[in-house]
Amino acid sequence: MLEELPLASPGFSEPLDWWQQTFPQGRQLLQIEDANGDEVSIAYGTIGSGQPLLLLHGIGSWSYNWRFSIPALAQHFRVICLDAKGYGFSQSYHRSEQVGHQVRELGQMIQQVADRPVWIAAESLGALTALALAQTAPELIDRLIVINVPIFPHKLPSFGMQFVASLPLPIVRWVDQQRWIRPFAPIVKAVTRQIRREVVVDPTQTSEVDLYWLTYPYLNLPGSLTQFATDLQLAAREIQRYHQGQPNWISTIQQNLARIHCPTLVLWSDCDRWFPPTDGQRLADQLPNAQFQLIPNCGHVASSGNPTAVNAAILRFADTEILSQIDPG
Repeated sequence: MLEELPLASPGFSEPLDWWQQTFPQGRQLLQIEDANGDEVSIAYGTIGSGQPLLLLHGIGSWSYNWRFSIPALAQHFRVICLDAKGYGFSQSYHRSEQVGHQVRELGQMIQQVADRPVWIAAESLGALTALALAQTAPELIDRLIVINVPIFPHKLPSFGMQFVASLPLPIVRWVDQQRWIRPFAPIVKAVTRQIRREVVVDPTQTSEVDLYWLTYPYLNLPGSLTQFATDLQLAAREIQRYHQGQPNWISTIQQNLARIHCPTLVLWSDCDRWFPPTDGQRLADQLPNAQFQLIPNCGHVASSGNPTAVNAAILRFADTEILSQIDPG
């Protein structure tokens, strides 16, 4: 059962369970063995029928990011939303993480929720994870849609991320487990609203309900803050190693892009302040079977920034792929 939060503002009523409202069976759980060998519970929801389409979120977020795409895409696919380990409503253990742990964990999730190769639509770190999985386990993936991928990064893209990555993990873990962050819920929501200004073109579209759900895991579910800080520290280290010419996960993915042969749609927001559209074109040029498309009037978080354009692009890509299978000429 969801725990209650203080009202966000006068007259604001707490929303009903988003999972129950969105998916016929509500929030479901599956068990995987993470990269450390620990068994963890992964939260997911599914709706629709036919070809399975996984919707993957980026770092620091969860399945709620895809709220505007699920109904439209479920008319054409069996849509599956997964919360990555430690995010949203998925469980996490507070141990050190291995670089690229998300790839192994995603592979296990796919094997449990789908009976055939899946389509994946993923943004940001979720998209980088999907590219890595397509290189190591191509048999699990039929088609890819990757959005605003941090494939050629210069640094962690925001001051907030850099600050969290600089915090000592024992302190973050203590604050997280003791839930000392809850009394500061108004501040957390104000910071979240400010961050939204960096990742969406029109931040006024972020409602009180959006803030409630975007911050819910951090305020109510111990583990989310620790996982976020841990993954940011891993990312910062790998970016540093990347620019110093040392072995790193990012370079490994770059060097193996030619191994991804499944049809791939590279979507990029025209107003992404974190990673420029030139990165998207550069990525598409290095993939053997890819097409590139800009998402208009959109910031980094495309799934909620311009979902109409994202949904349309995915469905056009689906139609093109279906027609090519019927008539290769």
